[in-house]
This record gives sequence, structure tokens and C-alpha cells, in this order.
Amino acid sequence: MLSSPIVLRMLPELQMTEDEFFDFCQLNRNLRIERNQQGEILLLTLVGGISSNRNAILTGELGIWAQEDGTGVGFASCTGFTLSIGSVRSPDASWIKLKRWNALSKAQQEKFAPICPDFVVELRPDFEDLEPLQSKMQEYMREPGVRLGWLIDRKNRRVYIYRPDLPEECLDNPATVSGDPVLPGFVLNMSKIW
Repeated sequence: MLSSPIVLRMLPELQMTEDEFFDFCQLNRNLRIERNQQGEILLLTLVGGISSNRNAILTGELGIWAQEDGTGVGFASCTGFTLSIGSVRSPDASWIKLKRWNALSKAQQEKFAPICPDFVVELRPDFEDLEPLQSKMQEYMREPGVRLGWLIDRKNRRVYIYRPDLPEECLDNPATVSGDPVLPGFVLNMSKIW
């Protein structure tokens, strides 16, 4: 199994526009595709059943909280966001404050929205290298609007907490992780994820 994404490099004259990249992804729906700020296409590895199940639990918990809270909208791992640096990223779970989401046009919301979520989560599958995910989290933290990020390392039972302009925090085998104050009252029971 691949431990890092496959990187496809493009000649400058073959770089896709945002609309062309969106269409490319729609034509290849069975692939997990991202694009970095250099315009390289990243083909991400499909995950196995356990990792997918844990991601479904994570997304479900966030979705339930978001519905009850009502101040924002939650997103699953199949959602692409165009970041200010030009990359298109797809966190495993994310949430955006309603005011920021509603400031986008319907057309922007329908494609890879030009926004970085307020809250992003990456869930590390057992076979995937940690370093690329840590780099991805650092990329999110440089984006305007992001306020909190979690990198959940199931393999080592660690949760890395990211906040803009603060050092990374590492929790060893926590029972729960709280989204306060960004996501008031959202607490993830890690026994469902481990």
C-alpha cells in the first residue's frame, strides 16, 4: 500500500484552471484528488474499511453537533476547498461558520469553495506517513479564517491540535478531545475513533 500520495506534475502550459480542475475531479469521482499550490495533482490512496468507518463516525459526530448548534455547516471528506495559496484540499471533516459560508455565492458553494474552513480534521490511516499530513495541517494554519485543526493519529493514539500562530499541541491517548471555544460543546469521544 502507498504511504504517500502519487504526485502528477504538469507543464506550466498544461496547468488547469479552477473550473477545469473541478471538471477533471468530477470525471474521476472514484479517485481522491487534491492539488497543491504548485499545481501538482495529488492522487490520494483510498483507505480501508476501518479507517473509512472511523471517518464516518467522526463526520457523523461533527454533523450532529453542527445541526444542533446551528452556527455553521459541517462537511465530509469528499468536499474540496480552494485555499488562498491556490491549492485545493479536502480535509477528512470540516466546519465553517455560517456567516462565512453564506458570504460565498451559490456558484462558489457548488464547486471547490474559495475558503478555508474554520475547523479542519485529518484522520491518519495506519499505513499513511505522518509528515505529509502534518505539512497539510501547517498549510491550513496559514490560511485566513481557520481557527482550529486536529490531526488524529490512530496508529499511535495521538491527537495533534493546531491553532493559528501557536505551537502544535500533542495529546497522548486522550479519552476525549474538545472543540471549545471554536466549536462550543463539541467533544469527540476517542474510544469511537481508536
